[in-house]
Amino acid sequence: MQTKMEDRSNHYINPYFGGVLLGLLLLITIFITGRGLGASGAVKSTVVATVDRVAPAYAQDQGYLKKFISDDNHPMNNWLVFETVGIFVGAFLSGLFAGRVKKFRVEHSPKISVKTRLIFATLGGMLFGFGSQFGRGCTSGAALSGTATFATAGLVSMAMIFGGGYLFAYFFRKLWI
Repeated sequence: MQTKMEDRSNHYINPYFGGVLLGLLLLITIFITGRGLGASGAVKSTVVATVDRVAPAYAQDQGYLKKFISDDNHPMNNWLVFETVGIFVGAFLSGLFAGRVKKFRVEHSPKISVKTRLIFATLGGMLFGFGSQFGRGCTSGAALSGTATFATAGLVSMAMIFGGGYLFAYFFRKLWI
């Protein structure tokens, strides 16, 4: 009998098995909803609902925002919002069960400060958010779901996301290693 719990904080799912599970999830999602996965739609719904709540007159004035606002259907009543909430809850539970949820910490290279890591993570996230709007979808929506349906835009998105990642990794690697 073990007296102490085994440290599982470095145990992760096999990446090949994880890829198969992701592919099956995508297949089931396309079969049930007729659409693929995507998180940028949830962010868009959240922004629209927030602007409508804080400045309703402004939201009604903006043609882009107005098309997402109606009395019949609230922007937050979108399956992508629930999908994204499920991703956060699932990630938290996974970390909790694997013993990776201990305290708040920021992982960073010993060569940079926590502040620098947070600044560049924020800038990178904002750039990716803007890019997902220009590309009409995020990594999961445009690239993963698009590629799964053999859409040319999905294949181009996937190539550009990974190609851009490899290209810029050379210039920004010192922020991590």
